Amino acid sequence: MGTFLGFTVTATLLFCMAQGKVLFYDFVLNETPIEMLCETNQSVITVNGLFPGPEIRAHKGDTIYVNVTNLGPYGITIHWHGVRQIRYPWSDGPEYITQCPIPTNSSFLQKIKLTEEEGTLWWHAHSDWSRATIHGPIIILPVNDTNYPYEFDKQHTIVLSEWYARDTKDIIDEALESGGDPDLSVAYTINGQPGDSYTCSNDSVYNITVVQGKTYLLRIIHAGLNEEMFFGIAEHNLTVVGMDGAYLKPLNTEYLMITPGQTMDVLVTANQTIDRYYMVFSPFVDTDASSNENVTRGIFQYNGSNSSETPVLPELPGFTNKSDAGNFTIQLRSLNSEEHPSTVPTNITRNITITVSVNQQPCPANKTCTGPDGSMHSASLNNISFSAPSISILQAYYNNLLGVYNKTFPDEPPFVFDYTGNVSALGEAANVSTEVLMINYNEEVEIRFQGTNFGAAENHPMHLHGYSFYVVGMGDGNFSDSYVSDYNTVDPPYINTVGLPKNGWTAIRFKADNPGVWFMHCHLERHASWGMETVLVVGDGKLKHQKVYPPPKDMPPCTVS
Repeated sequence: MGTFLGFTVTATLLFCMAQGKVLFYDFVLNETPIEMLCETNQSVITVNGLFPGPEIRAHKGDTIYVNVTNLGPYGITIHWHGVRQIRYPWSDGPEYITQCPIPTNSSFLQKIKLTEEEGTLWWHAHSDWSRATIHGPIIILPVNDTNYPYEFDKQHTIVLSEWYARDTKDIIDEALESGGDPDLSVAYTINGQPGDSYTCSNDSVYNITVVQGKTYLLRIIHAGLNEEMFFGIAEHNLTVVGMDGAYLKPLNTEYLMITPGQTMDVLVTANQTIDRYYMVFSPFVDTDASSNENVTRGIFQYNGSNSSETPVLPELPGFTNKSDAGNFTIQLRSLNSEEHPSTVPTNITRNITITVSVNQQPCPANKTCTGPDGSMHSASLNNISFSAPSISILQAYYNNLLGVYNKTFPDEPPFVFDYTGNVSALGEAANVSTEVLMINYNEEVEIRFQGTNFGAAENHPMHLHGYSFYVVGMGDGNFSDSYVSDYNTVDPPYINTVGLPKNGWTAIRFKADNPGVWFMHCHLERHASWGMETVLVVGDGKLKHQKVYPPPKDMPPCTVS
């Protein structure tokens, strides 16, 4: 996955403006036959015929235009995960939040406005479960290519994906209709290769060939749908130096814990005996819900090693090792240097507490449901299970259309209880509606996510569009105001996707300086599909440069399916 591999560059404007260059890419979505695990007749939707999809490579401050042409069988949207899109939510991408799907046989020119982002991000479909095969890297280089806060000799991009035996749209459509569990993935892949731990995949192993003594930057992207992962390379230490498009203080570790939606920049030095070493992704499972407990393996191979030798396996935490998962995450710190300072909000003007729950809904009359005890799976934030409208919320907001959404998402749970204790006496149904959370421009916001013990509780990777945020606190059990004094307001990690611990809490802070309509949701796809999501509407400021830009003329119509 080298520089500018696998995509078509329509044109590049070679002049350099104050905010950087302007780049152009073409994305064509189409059904593509992919041979995987000896299945030769399965077609999936890809971009430009690639799985994973093409890489976008730019520099900090560049503006990128991507002409997305949909030749697939149904409407699709594309999201630029981690790009703030300052004042320009029109190209952010989530279906029925900022746009309607791009219809078959039509195009949408999407504008990606890079500002503060630097490091590794990614793009993916944001409609149904189509992101399973529609995703790829966004590599954002320093302005002059050289002022990294760390040194390395060569870089590689590693995209972790999940592979399904059937069409993912069919899978989630059937599950939502029945109320039951969606199919599990059948394999994990590294850059489209499942590795040699699966039947009929011995020749499908991703390899990195390294030179002894050299240091490599691995840009790791978790594009999977539903499983969190440990990652390690046998007998090699890893140094985490970036996450979600921002730099971190170097963290030396034997393993990573990475959730769907997250990206990590990791240094590894080839300082071991010339040999072959497995690099492995292995699931972290902290729930009673069904999970794919397979692994995927690539090979970290030294130049001059014997290719017939069996690689050495790493020792990773066990599938259910919640302690090791949490211990990794709480060590992350922002770089907070003179060149990359932390600006943590400390004058909080808006405090919001959001309970995060897996729920059950009663089965409708005259219907057979396959969820727990004959019910239907559901999920919620503050006991509201989000229901998407039939036109985009951004369109309704910008044009003052009434009846599309309610401005009544609450700043706190509807009632207080022992969130992480015994909840068996409480009902598990949530209110199904389209509620948005209204926030004034430039407010300094703190959101406290509180896990609950309803249903199959687990770690929830919570993602916010339009913003990165500072993770100032995290812990087990119920949040207490007494924990505020222990917050890290000096160098907390600045990220866009954070794991809310199972039956625990996480506190984030950000300044609401990006007006628009921004999606917030769990990045476990099954939970988002069940309603574990909401929308933040950040109002315009008083000045011209504090207001949402007008929409482009080629927005996909909301009257075509």
